[in-house]
Amino acid sequence: MVEEKKPAAPHNIIMEGRRKMTVTGVTEIDSFDEQSVVLFCETGELAIRGTGLHINRIDVDTGELSLEGERIDGLSYADNLPVRGGILGRLFR
Repeated sequence: MVEEKKPAAPHNIIMEGRRKMTVTGVTEIDSFDEQSVVLFCETGELAIRGTGLHINRIDVDTGELSLEGERIDGLSYADNLPVRGGILGRLFR
């Protein structure tokens, strides 16, 4: 059986003040807590830092994530892409 790959969603960030943010093109969420949200996009890893952060909504079909917090302090990209494959990667799809 051949698995169909979804076309890559465009990656955009919309920030409203320093309290709300919408990110599109999200492929995976690595970790999150009140001080940071680390996620993967087609372009690599995106780390969002702030205080009182919480995820309002995540749509896995469209790759859209909405979050807000008391204050968003920073965004940083890394070229790290999630490792896929292997038995564990296939089990947790």
